Amino acid sequence: MNQQMVNQTMSLDRVSIVEVGPRDGLQNEKTIIAVDDKIKLVNLLSGCGFDTIEVTSFVSPKWVPQLADAGQVMAGISRRPDISYAVLTPNLKGYELAKTSNAGEVAIFAAASETFSQKNINCSISESLSRFKEIMGNASVDHMPVRGYISCVVDCPYEGQVAPTAVAAVAEQLLDMGCYEISLGDTTGKGTPETIATMLDCVVQSIPISKLAGHYHDTNQRALENIEVSLDKGLRRFDSSIGGIGGCPYAPGARGNVATSEVVQFLNDKNFHTGIDQQKLDKALQFVNSLFEKSLHT
Repeated sequence: MNQQMVNQTMSLDRVSIVEVGPRDGLQNEKTIIAVDDKIKLVNLLSGCGFDTIEVTSFVSPKWVPQLADAGQVMAGISRRPDISYAVLTPNLKGYELAKTSNAGEVAIFAAASETFSQKNINCSISESLSRFKEIMGNASVDHMPVRGYISCVVDCPYEGQVAPTAVAAVAEQLLDMGCYEISLGDTTGKGTPETIATMLDCVVQSIPISKLAGHYHDTNQRALENIEVSLDKGLRRFDSSIGGIGGCPYAPGARGNVATSEVVQFLNDKNFHTGIDQQKLDKALQFVNSLFEKSLHT
């Protein structure tokens, strides 16, 4: 790359992409993917230029059988020093397992909908936040970064429309606990540029935009539009999944995350800099496609 190209790249507005495919993408798949294949997927993604990859979740195998091998996957991946390898930890037991696995950071999940909270993690919103305080206390002592997720930021599969003030209230509590970032999840994929913009306008009244990320499912093929309006609002960090795989097992009809390659291409077309190597991303995508072709024949 010549100096002119370097200068042009440095002048572009940077947008960071969190790759969630290995965890959020695979969690809802019925056919169990082999440990070695999961490790290979993470290793391929590690070469693409992401600064954060969500690898797995230390959750009960009873609830998410696909991720019962979390410890094996974390032990088997080849790590790069410039990448944070994240895991989801719903409770203190999960957190301790994450720490043992040398996770670079952990994620906790809350919701803006009471019914979804009950369906997803079997407790109310307030109860979930109380549980997280114990994790946050330990994480503070361990200097472990914690990312907070909020599900159903515009729509709930059980309650319908979600009030932006409910999202803001949960986001404030997660930030006050010590989360370095809050990822706002359009879990059902029913968000529109209008509802996403309204939600963001409310949340940023109390949370700096630099502390927020967008996690938009593509159920109605509007995720890229929602990313665009979020960019207009100043958001510069988004979650996506290789091949658009995944979704939430507790959100009936939710198709899945927005595809990483589509997000990268969209951002490139808008002259944003992602740092993602598209050729290496294509190789990871080919491998994912081969995994699902294989699973269809087993």
